Amino acid sequence: MIEAKKVYEAFQEHRGDAIVSVQGTSGKHWADITTNVNRDISLGGSMGQSTASIFGLALGLPEQKVVHFDTEGALLMNLGVLASIAGKKPNNFVHFLLDNGCYATTGGQPVPNSEDIDYAMVAKGAGYSAAYNFDDLEELSTSLEEIMNQKGPVFVAIKVQAEVENLPIGMREKRASRSRAQTITDLRSELGIS
Repeated sequence: MIEAKKVYEAFQEHRGDAIVSVQGTSGKHWADITTNVNRDISLGGSMGQSTASIFGLALGLPEQKVVHFDTEGALLMNLGVLASIAGKKPNNFVHFLLDNGCYATTGGQPVPNSEDIDYAMVAKGAGYSAAYNFDDLEELSTSLEEIMNQKGPVFVAIKVQAEVENLPIGMREKRASRSRAQTITDLRSELGIS
């Protein structure tokens, strides 16, 4: 398994000018790594719906590379979105899945069938143009350039270490973040969309 922070660090070297969305407990690391916050989309609190939203963004901005860092718990809430993505074939979409085997934000409850499910196989079976599984950082790092240059939709399942949150949500460390509306405003400005 890989530390999620290391996944983001490896990815940042190959990001280019991609629009990036991160989800889940491990998504907190992206704020410390990103070098272009105006191309980062925050959809906090949208578990189960973020993938559909970012897929829509990829369809609406076909000339922009769009990258989504998903979680398996969130994806399982709307697994049918894989068929929709595959059916529309957004060639600018790269869909990473950080799989820690549990619902880390709500205390670490196990995700159903976490030991056996192969999310890359599910995505490939739904019709993604390419799908990968990684549990080794070096192997992931050496594959990222190829992944980012492929015609999408591309799916990348990565086994990561769980970072379980046990404090009640109201007692957790608050991190400075932009509102959803602000991230959209910043992205529109960055892309010259009025």
